[in-house]
Amino acid sequence: MKKYILDLTVTENVRLHNNYVLIKLTQDKPLPEMLPGQFAEIRIDGSNTTFLRRPISINYVDRTTNEVWFLVQLVGDGTRQLATVKKGDTVNVVLPLGNGFSMPEKSDKKLLLVGGGVGTAPMLYMGEALKKMGCKPVFLLGARSANDLLQLDQFEKLGEVYTTTEDGSAGEKGYVTMHSILKTTKFDMIYTCGPKPMMMAVAKYAKENDIECEVSLENTMACGVGACLCCVENTQEGHVCVCKEGPVFNYKKLLWQI
Repeated sequence: MKKYILDLTVTENVRLHNNYVLIKLTQDKPLPEMLPGQFAEIRIDGSNTTFLRRPISINYVDRTTNEVWFLVQLVGDGTRQLATVKKGDTVNVVLPLGNGFSMPEKSDKKLLLVGGGVGTAPMLYMGEALKKMGCKPVFLLGARSANDLLQLDQFEKLGEVYTTTEDGSAGEKGYVTMHSILKTTKFDMIYTCGPKPMMMAVAKYAKENDIECEVSLENTMACGVGACLCCVENTQEGHVCVCKEGPVFNYKKLLWQI
């Protein structure tokens, strides 16, 4: 898929939480095609300590408003600087990068989308794509507390939503792999993104229950095109760059001790 270097204009910067912002960008021309699970490399302007672009998952693409959304977690100088952009500012991005999630061949499959923390971001766009093809996705979203569960209103428009929080302030207390729906419902396919321990636990559940599963890795992806080798992952096929061969992989290709 063709990649673009674009100067996009900020239409909105919404503070969802102390540590999260939702940045919406547009341009005069229609935005290029983007697939669920792909990401962008965003240039950080105005920071004396940030020299490399930051990889951010594509959260959503709104074709009616010609906007692409990025859910940004504030974890360092780069993302904190990015979080200061205002309506009308210009943000330089390279997109779309990487390979996205695979789509089911039939719409009657029972599909579970599992997200943890900022890993919920690509699940929104994936959920919409599944709904458009007639599927009824089920979302299982995990966070530390109720305040960390983001974009629930948008998820609820696309399918059933179940939640877990570590402190029990919303949904079921515990981790996503402890949720009761995993004991009561048999799924045909699982898509997941989030902290590596969470994804490994989800993959283990999928293996034990003979369910296909795709995981979106969050390795450090400095260049986005497979040149810097920062994001190398060892797989059944040898060492590969996550930014180029992924970030989405079938868990069976990874050398995880499941």
